[in-house]
Amino acid sequence: MLKTTIISMLSVAGFAALSLTAQNTVTANDAEFLRTAAQADMTAANLGQTAQDRAANPQVKDFGKQLATDHTKDYEQLCELAAKTGQSIPKAIDSRDDREIASLDRAKGKTFDHKFLVHETSEHEKLIHAFKQEAEHGTNPDVKAYANTALPVLESHLHHAQDLEKSKS
Repeated sequence: MLKTTIISMLSVAGFAALSLTAQNTVTANDAEFLRTAAQADMTAANLGQTAQDRAANPQVKDFGKQLATDHTKDYEQLCELAAKTGQSIPKAIDSRDDREIASLDRAKGKTFDHKFLVHETSEHEKLIHAFKQEAEHGTNPDVKAYANTALPVLESHLHHAQDLEKSKS
């Protein structure tokens, strides 16, 4: 009887440990999400800084400053999350994003304002979709919590970009 009870307790403890380990693992989808979020943060922060120099409209300059601040802060949080979950995230902007940055870097004034706002609207729509997917379907609870926490800021950026684009039309 005692032997059966001990075996049952060990089995329950083993299943609980497996369940806890499974919750703390990072799936390939979670890891890809972290890499995507890191790339987006670095690109948005860089473009936000560019907007402060190249935009004609002071409101677009302010929006650029907000993007640079928010996405830099978010990248720092993402670095902490990656370390906690044992994942590596990019430390530099990839070549695809470099091309987008270069394209915007050549524009100035009102042309820059328009291209920048269109770009940020499109990118934030994609990001919001990815973050919602992770928040709803991600495996790792810490990664899901990060996605949920970041969503309101991304949605705010999207609405701000859309409002600025509408107001200049």
